[in-house]
Amino acid sequence: MAEAARIYWLHALSSLHVGAGRGDGYIDLPLLREKVTNWPIVPGSSTKGVFADVWRATEDARNDEGGKVFRAAFGRASTSDSNDDHSNAGALLFSDARIVCLAVRSLYGTFAWCTSPLVLQRFSRDLKAAGSTGWPADPSSIESAHVPAKPDVPAESDSHLIAGTKLYLEDLDIDATPCTTAGAWAKQLGEQVLEDDAWQNEFRRRFVVLPVDLFSYLANTATEVQAHVRIDPDFKRVANGQLWYEESLPAESILSGMVWCDDPKNRVPGVTKQEVIVLLQDGVVQMGGKATTGKGQVQLRFQRIAGTAQDEIGETGGQA
Repeated sequence: MAEAARIYWLHALSSLHVGAGRGDGYIDLPLLREKVTNWPIVPGSSTKGVFADVWRATEDARNDEGGKVFRAAFGRASTSDSNDDHSNAGALLFSDARIVCLAVRSLYGTFAWCTSPLVLQRFSRDLKAAGSTGWPADPSSIESAHVPAKPDVPAESDSHLIAGTKLYLEDLDIDATPCTTAGAWAKQLGEQVLEDDAWQNEFRRRFVVLPVDLFSYLANTATEVQAHVRIDPDFKRVANGQLWYEESLPAESILSGMVWCDDPKNRVPGVTKQEVIVLLQDGVVQMGGKATTGKGQVQLRFQRIAGTAQDEIGETGGQA
């Protein structure tokens, strides 16, 4: 898998709603969440579908004579109710994008990019399985919040979020400790997700590693919840039963998943793995619902796994 694997990043530039349908609680349209952790996720099928749309890989385009690469990458549906020789699965395989950093309001520094040791440990496990090297050591369990320490003064904080020794997120005040491991993760993640040096520095100064229980609490309670109504045009008031609450992932949140490529020749003869991998190009895409209101603007980035062969970018279509 490693030779054709990529890490992909989703950086929410506006609030992001990838929903789970109708909810049972007071939130009518909740976010999709992992069953075990209850942390927000974006399904790999959603990312793959959006990515196919970016390349305009419609069913007609995949069936065209020149659409062999699209057929190999994204698959083609059966032409009848039963399986036939014209259908195939896609060679590009996207895992679910799991939360890496949740954007949370902060009394100092405006907002924080929050993660936890368990989040980073799971992320690190995926990286190792894909053959990626050079990442910081896995963080251990912690009792207080850890923020990046100054590189030259490990005992001092290098964070915009701290007042004295406290961190104030939402309505919580938390003891904060400078940490070189947190600083190493902030540097590495910032370089992968953000292109601009200034934003990488901002990421470092707003990065915080929280105890797992506290991160889980914020992942459940610190998301964006908005009330929506439909106005009755005759009476100029809320239509009966047309008040609902919708949950979104806050802007600036960061998720990550894996994408890899199976041998496309088993699906579409004559298409090489290189021709499929070359489709993985960075860009801003729209994901989830409420596209007409500006929601779901996401920076999509692909990171080549360290130690694999460099791709040769060819002219196979438009960029994302």
